[in-house]
Amino acid sequence: MIFGGFTPVVTVEAAQSGRQGDFIWYELLTTDAEAAQAFYGKVLPWTFNDSGQADMDYRIIRAPEHDVAGLMAITPEMAEHGARPVWLSYLAVDDVDQSITAIEQKGGAVQMPAMDVPTVGRIAMVADPQGAPLYIMTPSGSGKSMAFAYDRPRVGHAAWNELHTADQLGAWAFYGDLFGWVHDGDLDMGPLGQYQFIRHGGMIGAMMKADPAMGPPHWNTYFRVADIDAAKAAVEAAGGQVVQGPDEIPGGDFSMNCIDPQGAAFGLVGGRPS
Repeated sequence: MIFGGFTPVVTVEAAQSGRQGDFIWYELLTTDAEAAQAFYGKVLPWTFNDSGQADMDYRIIRAPEHDVAGLMAITPEMAEHGARPVWLSYLAVDDVDQSITAIEQKGGAVQMPAMDVPTVGRIAMVADPQGAPLYIMTPSGSGKSMAFAYDRPRVGHAAWNELHTADQLGAWAFYGDLFGWVHDGDLDMGPLGQYQFIRHGGMIGAMMKADPAMGPPHWNTYFRVADIDAAKAAVEAAGGQVVQGPDEIPGGDFSMNCIDPQGAAFGLVGGRPS
């Protein structure tokens, strides 16, 4: 899918520097921005602010401590180019144009050409060789993006990044070479194969075999909640679906996979307060 006809918007706070391969921002594309805001506002401790762009509906999502993501309405032109409701991730790179060359050489594709976003940085949308879409970005700011809570658990922030891929070996060759990610252990998931952990400084996520029931290859973002059972009730009461979980995961938290009312897949992770 090619998302033509728009310029992404990212806050200056989000566009802070990161090492090559860091997750620095997240973005929801949706067919109904008002409904999506109402849904996620009931599930997560998020507030929403208009980005101030006169020619597009782009909203900045703020967790209690930091801006963490954007919410963008899919325009008719974007829909004509194949856009559908989806959560997308941004990865920091040292040089967008050099990264595009390397991505294409390794079998990936460019879905939106590189462009400069004033005061924010240079950005492009790409897809890995199995078709999972993501953004790459060379930020112009300084400091550390906190969209992904790399330092400690932060409610409302991204807590885990999970790649559903048709070719785990090929995905490691692609992401490992480009971003310096290291395969650090496995968890046997039976018929679903090995759940392969990704280390980049700390543990940032995992790769798993794509399940057709969960859609085509994609990145699934897990956001942290304070109470997983309360979050499950909120998802269902607000018109979303819980398709798996809550399941206990290593460390004592629980995770679940969900679909919002417009069809975008996402994950939640959190504990069960006593």
